[in-house]
Amino acid sequence: MSTPRVDYEALFSVMPSPYLVLDPDLVVVEVNEMYLSVTGRARHDLIGHHLFDVYPENPDDPAADGIRNLSASFHRVLETGQPDSLAVQRYDLAVPGRPGEFQERWWSPVNTPVLGPDGEIAWIVHRVEDMTEFLLSRTAHDAPTGRGRTRAAAEAELYARARELQETNEKLRAAHDWERRTALALQEVMLHAPDLASHRGIAVRYMPATRSLNVCGDWYDVVDLADDSFTVAVGDVVGHGLEAAAVMGMLRSALSAAVRAIQEPGGAMDLLSRYARTFEGALATTAAKAVVDTRERRITYTCAGHPPPVLGSPDGTVLLLDQATDPPLGILAERTPRPQATVDYLPGDTLVLYTDGLIERRGEDIDAGLLRLTDALAGHAQLDPEPLADTLLTRLGVADGGRDDIALIVVRL
Repeated sequence: MSTPRVDYEALFSVMPSPYLVLDPDLVVVEVNEMYLSVTGRARHDLIGHHLFDVYPENPDDPAADGIRNLSASFHRVLETGQPDSLAVQRYDLAVPGRPGEFQERWWSPVNTPVLGPDGEIAWIVHRVEDMTEFLLSRTAHDAPTGRGRTRAAAEAELYARARELQETNEKLRAAHDWERRTALALQEVMLHAPDLASHRGIAVRYMPATRSLNVCGDWYDVVDLADDSFTVAVGDVVGHGLEAAAVMGMLRSALSAAVRAIQEPGGAMDLLSRYARTFEGALATTAAKAVVDTRERRITYTCAGHPPPVLGSPDGTVLLLDQATDPPLGILAERTPRPQATVDYLPGDTLVLYTDGLIERRGEDIDAGLLRLTDALAGHAQLDPEPLADTLLTRLGVADGGRDDIALIVVRL
């Protein structure tokens, strides 16, 4: 039995709540019948017009803030891609056919983004509930005392609490934005890799988890060593936000210092593991590190509880570097050195290091994610590092971020 096709245009038209559809420039592109009925407007008054041209502010109300509040809500939707609700708002409507005359109106608005095929916001659905009658109406027998006064007091209390809630939300948004900008500035400093600039054949990507503070505990690093060699590393601290980012900064700095003193990956990783045991937030951190010897054309690597690096050839051959894996940092009381393994490479090969956010999916075995990665690398290994990094993110479905943080290094050897 086939499922009947839903006529969404007809469904939208008869929705019992008032709805507008706006484009990202706040031009009206569609409206339902209930919205026209509630506002007393015709379709031709709205379609193709900017919302605030259709609904100007009441010039006789010096406290009018409807446009300011609604504009801020639309801006938040466009900036975050998330729905935004406002407390009850006073936004008077011009009376049709009577220039300069406005009617007092109160609304409860909700703005919801709709994404297009490219993942960008294509429309904003603007839903309003008309609260005017609830707030202003009085029956003819309402008296200054008794039930009428009680209802008026309740309505005034409701409006006051709604405004307080909106003001609190605005303060929380401002505080969150300040914390996010501070954290991003701090993290940008902590992730600075001066030696990366000299490697035109290395591409890096750094993507905090979606719905997070936009800072995370993953890291990457590139360090030049003596004798025509350099090291690349990635790591993953448990958790998100400022605490994880702070731990990340300490471990990354420690490993960067260790590798300059101990160039063998196993020894440097063991030293980092001992350091990780000194503070609780670093326990169970995973990391992978590889030293590339460009003279001998070989890679020496080690992994501390981390997904294996991948080595791909232009002919599509892919090798998992999984022969030197030990538990995460800080787990073993004494183990020196951690294991390391060596593999040869040919000019034109590609080395990929990454964190588990690239390949792991909830409810799926990690081998499935590894297979997606190796297949993607095998099919696109001839791309230059920058487009290859973007292709890997796209093929693994995280081009716009994922549920977990992602750090990625693509090295053309």
